[in-house]
Amino acid sequence: MIRVPSEKHFFAFDPSVKPAVSVDLNQDVTLETLDCFSNQILSEDQLVTDIDFSRVNPATGPVFVNGVKPGDALVVNIKRIDLVDSGVIVTVSGFGVLGDLVEKAKTRVCRINGDTVDFLGMDIPMGKMIGVIGVATPEKTPCGVPGRHGGNLDSKVITEGAKLYLPVFYEGGLFGLGDLHAVMGDGEICVASCETHGEVTVSFSKVDGANIAWPFVEDKDYFYILVSKEDVFEAFKEGVKYGVKALQYSNELEWHDAYMLGSLVIDVQVSQLVNPSKTIRVRIPKKYVSLSGLLSALGSS
Repeated sequence: MIRVPSEKHFFAFDPSVKPAVSVDLNQDVTLETLDCFSNQILSEDQLVTDIDFSRVNPATGPVFVNGVKPGDALVVNIKRIDLVDSGVIVTVSGFGVLGDLVEKAKTRVCRINGDTVDFLGMDIPMGKMIGVIGVATPEKTPCGVPGRHGGNLDSKVITEGAKLYLPVFYEGGLFGLGDLHAVMGDGEICVASCETHGEVTVSFSKVDGANIAWPFVEDKDYFYILVSKEDVFEAFKEGVKYGVKALQYSNELEWHDAYMLGSLVIDVQVSQLVNPSKTIRVRIPKKYVSLSGLLSALGSS
């Protein structure tokens, strides 16, 4: 098993960052992560206003995947997420959906007990997920910003057993991940969830020359197109455009019929509303769309 320790981390998806390790396709690699605060907050006495913000949202890596080239889709097979036994959630004035109502910074510790997360004595079902996950981008994008390359997608469907498809811009992809969560509601409304750290085991495959416009997730029953834009309605519009195309290509439909089908079977959902660009997802049941149809849709203009 190849392992990448958390000391091998970076703060921007940047092709100039030297790879921490090289792996072959279909080879397992385990990445040890820091939390989104680089493990700077350990107790409720510590506030997010006191930390070093230059160390926020680290990703472990980069991982150079042999045989992957620009224009391919890198397929990340998320095999296992192992978390430590606690995490933190914070508020800070000016941040989050209701940031104007936040009067002070506050920290709460969440205890992770098997399949539940204890918040103030309430047991919340575990929902472990990966917040930051992506590949190097020409814009040298900070890990806290989501986009076509992935990044801070904060989408709870990026979890064990899922596959994430990412567009590739550089040889080897230069992949990294971090910002693990024990549980998060859609929207991540207060700007944080149960922020924690641990280990993630993944392997990689690829789709040659896919040239996909946006990342997407595949699980047992659904595909999810992930779009990030500053204007959340524009993100929904973009995601729906590709979702309708996927239905059109998968079922050999005229566009207007595909649009109507989309109104019957597509769900538009929020992933996060608190990062510099907002992330939405368009969920399509596999019953109505094929992988080849989705790849063709996302590879079209």
